[in-house]
Amino acid sequence: MKKSKYIDHTILKADAKKADIEKVCKEAAEYDFASVCINPSWIALARELLEGTDVKVCTVVGFPLGAMTTEAKVFETEDAVAKGAEEIDMVINIGRLKDGDDAYVTEEIRRIKEACGGRILKVIIETCLLTDEEKVRACLDVKAAGADFVKTSTGFSTGGATPADVRLMKETVGSDVKVKAAGGVRTKEDLEEMIAAGAERIGTSRGVSLMQ
Repeated sequence: MKKSKYIDHTILKADAKKADIEKVCKEAAEYDFASVCINPSWIALARELLEGTDVKVCTVVGFPLGAMTTEAKVFETEDAVAKGAEEIDMVINIGRLKDGDDAYVTEEIRRIKEACGGRILKVIIETCLLTDEEKVRACLDVKAAGADFVKTSTGFSTGGATPADVRLMKETVGSDVKVKAAGGVRTKEDLEEMIAAGAERIGTSRGVSLMQ
């Protein structure tokens, strides 16, 4: 796979304006990235801008805390799909995971995967807030629920992806689920390290500089 297709070109800042979304979509088309990852209010615009390319429109659900109800996340997913999102990055309920309620976490992911209607679902577990034991449990929940990717981070918490976490996640899910590394991937060295550790997708706002 060519390097550009590892990258979800990301802009999730609260103050991102229309011009910012236009810039990111133009760059994604130019560099042939895997997707643009944007907040849901920009889905229709991104779809329009990326028509005729094979760059996917990716959006976020339950972002960035993951602490809203399952029903709210399911509605967000259905709404995003209706507006043209092709990939969904959701945040798990981290508190429920920490309480040991794996049944809740798994069922929520399963319901959102169902709402995706065959589209790719990536599940953010926010590794910086978890122990290694919790990371493993979260990965097993993602696998049990039938999601496509497990993702390290939102990029909005206390830390981002590390090669050690990516390695642990990949070892846990095996070939059934892919791993996305996000948060703090800033240099070509970071990119190579994450791929070597087992990441098959990279979320970054620095896609252009990584390709240059």
